[in-house]
Amino acid sequence: MAAGAAVAARRLLLLRHPRQLHLLPKHQFSSSAAADGLDGGDGGRVKIFDRDLKRRHRDRAAWAMRENDALLDAVADNLLDRLEDCRKAFPSALCMGGAAGAVRRLLRGRGGIEKLTMMDMSEDMVKKWRELENAAEDGLETNFIVGDEEYLPIKENSQDLIMSCLGLHWTNDLPGAMIQCRLALKPDGLFLAAILGGETLKELRIACTIAQMEREGGISPRMSPLAQVRDAGNLLSRAGFALPGVDVDRYTVKYNSALELVEHLRAMAETNALFQRSPILKKDTALATAAIYQSMFGLEDGTIPATFQVIYMTGWKEHSSQQKAKRRGSATVSFSDIRKQFGPNQA
Repeated sequence: MAAGAAVAARRLLLLRHPRQLHLLPKHQFSSSAAADGLDGGDGGRVKIFDRDLKRRHRDRAAWAMRENDALLDAVADNLLDRLEDCRKAFPSALCMGGAAGAVRRLLRGRGGIEKLTMMDMSEDMVKKWRELENAAEDGLETNFIVGDEEYLPIKENSQDLIMSCLGLHWTNDLPGAMIQCRLALKPDGLFLAAILGGETLKELRIACTIAQMEREGGISPRMSPLAQVRDAGNLLSRAGFALPGVDVDRYTVKYNSALELVEHLRAMAETNALFQRSPILKKDTALATAAIYQSMFGLEDGTIPATFQVIYMTGWKEHSSQQKAKRRGSATVSFSDIRKQFGPNQA
């Protein structure tokens, strides 16, 4: 009993300790390469993620998620910053899944939104958002619906803006979900999304792999596969969006221990939801993972860093007013003329 009480007290202490969030000023841009999505009809689609389990994760996060989370707030704020780069207003908007609560709280009139619809696959999460909305006093008309991003319950041509903040990377058919978002947008409507990239939790992946090899003689899926930066631009084009744009941010969060990191992932509903996951993590493997993590990546102050790579995607539904590439062969100046004018091999 005494040992159990000590463990519980230590967990509470770790959860109360403030985290330090560091944004590394590194941006990468990409609009090429291939994305091998898994799509098709319901009968032929390969399902990687257990969506029912992910819904239960969201149910748990509804009461475990903090009202203010430094990481979620930073990602949501950066996503909303893109609205300030747009000259047009977006009267009707849909915000779905992930950190939609942080998006709503940090909206602050950006984008000229008059009517906001918030959607999540978890009924408990929607209830929590509704309770928090009652305390808001900004006058924004807000509606709440329970729905799944894989089967978007939104009419076609009904939204000026669709946002997804850290939610779409859990869909089994990411291109299909993005196509549904495009169909739900009005012409010249904007799609904004933030998803976790492949470098996310790279430290935990390494530590867990080594621990499993040492303790179990092999590895089992513990971490979910995530999209790479090179895939994002092609995903937007494949979904039919015009003027696609992709950029990346990397966040480093410090934790007191691997236990605190896992608790944070649970509070964000970012724990393993693979169909082929192993249902049991042995105690000695978990302890070995924490020890290896601390040994390989521990900082001088005793904390451990965790990397979160976030890929931001921007796309527009086609409209006649948008800029388009000129017809092939319509150029009026040749490269040879430019070379003659400015001289060859000029740096």
